[in-house]
Amino acid sequence: MAISVLLVAVLAAIAAWWLSRQRLTAKPWLEEGPVGNFPNTEASPVPAAKLGLAVFLAVAGSLFALLASAYFMRMDMGDWRPLPVPGLLWLNTGVLIASSLALQGARVAARRGQMDGVRTGLSAGGVTALGFLAGQLLAWRALSASGYFVATNPSSSFFYLLTAVHGLHLLGGLVALGRTTAKVWRRGDGSSNGSDGGDVPDQVRLSVELCAIYWHFLLLVWLVLLAMLLHD
Repeated sequence: MAISVLLVAVLAAIAAWWLSRQRLTAKPWLEEGPVGNFPNTEASPVPAAKLGLAVFLAVAGSLFALLASAYFMRMDMGDWRPLPVPGLLWLNTGVLIASSLALQGARVAARRGQMDGVRTGLSAGGVTALGFLAGQLLAWRALSASGYFVATNPSSSFFYLLTAVHGLHLLGGLVALGRTTAKVWRRGDGSSNGSDGGDVPDQVRLSVELCAIYWHFLLLVWLVLLAMLLHD
């Protein structure tokens, strides 16, 4: 239960910090004087896509928090049998960390207007994410080969459920990442339509940033899930 509460607290803190950076607490209607004296008040400084992602992450975070709460409550019942955590999960964790770092690298490259760096980061992030999913399937296979199936015990049921839900969220992210990567690779001339992004258009920069934020969220969730499984 403590880990699930910690998950909610961490997600809430991250959300509050991120929203504070987006000037959502500003009250431009209380300002006096010409509009030109107050930059970023003509329109919302936060793109709708960012707000949409923030709402989705809040919902997804709540879902994982509920699953974590159910996990710890179920552990207290007498029929719970600890599940041997496959050692492959450690390798998978390293692969997911590499994927998140690659997306962060693409995000930094987009801010600096380095389209080649964006392509490299997106491609590396996608490949390593697929590697993580493949590793999770291998972990499932190792468990089933050892006689641990979905219905073997509540602990194994939760293992398959938690990893499946996390994997489905990652698959959804890969769809968005694939569209962003295709958009980047289609740009042949690298012409700019952004004010400070060099060869990276504003739309591409935003898409890369959203992918990176989502990947960091999935990494955080997975680290909490791994801690829960090891606590078993």
